[in-house]
Amino acid sequence: MRAMRHDRFGGPEVLKEVEVPDPVAGPGEVVVEVEAAGVNFGDIKEIAGELTEGPYARKGPLPHIPGMEVVGRTGDGRRCVGYLRQGGYATKAVVAERDLAPLPPEVAAGGALALLVQGLTAWHLLRSVARVRPGESVVVHAAAGGTGSLAVQLAREFGAGRVIATASSEDKRALALELGADVAVDGEADGYRERVVDANHGQPADVILDAVGGPVLDAAVGALGYFGRLVTYGASSRRAATAIPPARLAVENITVGGFWLIPLITRDGAGGRALEELLDLTARGRLRPLVGSEYPLERARDAHEDLLSRRTKGKLVLLPRAPSSK
Repeated sequence: MRAMRHDRFGGPEVLKEVEVPDPVAGPGEVVVEVEAAGVNFGDIKEIAGELTEGPYARKGPLPHIPGMEVVGRTGDGRRCVGYLRQGGYATKAVVAERDLAPLPPEVAAGGALALLVQGLTAWHLLRSVARVRPGESVVVHAAAGGTGSLAVQLAREFGAGRVIATASSEDKRALALELGADVAVDGEADGYRERVVDANHGQPADVILDAVGGPVLDAAVGALGYFGRLVTYGASSRRAATAIPPARLAVENITVGGFWLIPLITRDGAGGRALEELLDLTARGRLRPLVGSEYPLERARDAHEDLLSRRTKGKLVLLPRAPSSK
């Protein structure tokens, strides 16, 4: 089969198209004929050798085929979306049965891929960690991205009283408004609190979802209201935030929490109520997964470069059987 593999750690340039033997399923696994594979920031960090900390570190042996999510058909004809630890950048992949979910016919491949990692992340940010209550204000950083675009919509679906989006450009802010945000503002750290409070009718925010980190996270903590909650789930700025003294959290009655999907899937599997709800909302037209560019499999390096340069909107998709345009 064809696959994109890296034999050393580095940037997008280390990915190479290769021919490798077909994968073999073990107990509790199935081989999936891949229709589409998703691209994530985690893939970029993995091929760079940066996922090296904690019990879920993924700097494994080389050579290695990245890719953690696929849509495809099993040998018995089921069309499914599935999460896997590795191997998605290929024409065939092995997926554990517990990490597969049947795909409603109304849900396209790209949309399903957007729901798997980004959608589940957005769902758990709002439901499991922030525990958004009806009427609360929710600020979503990077609102035109894969997770942010879904978090904007889900916050509305879950009853948020006011949804405030932040994004880095006018067109991305316009997209956030189209997806259901009440207002969209620049997300830079300078002047952050003033913009958010003004967008929230003069009140600090109840919930802030941050994937940027660094100075933006520092500024966001200052924009939280009484019993406000900030959830950090990424650091796309690649800059460290200032340490927050515990006494400040206590005095201001605020909470700073974190979320990472990989440990949850490792423990509980990728299926379950959250993914079922996301697929159902999408099938009924209540949720619009944002699909960005699609690339033939052999152009995976281009997808990584576009994602790193922040030129993208929504979910990036690799198509193993699409003809190359290069």
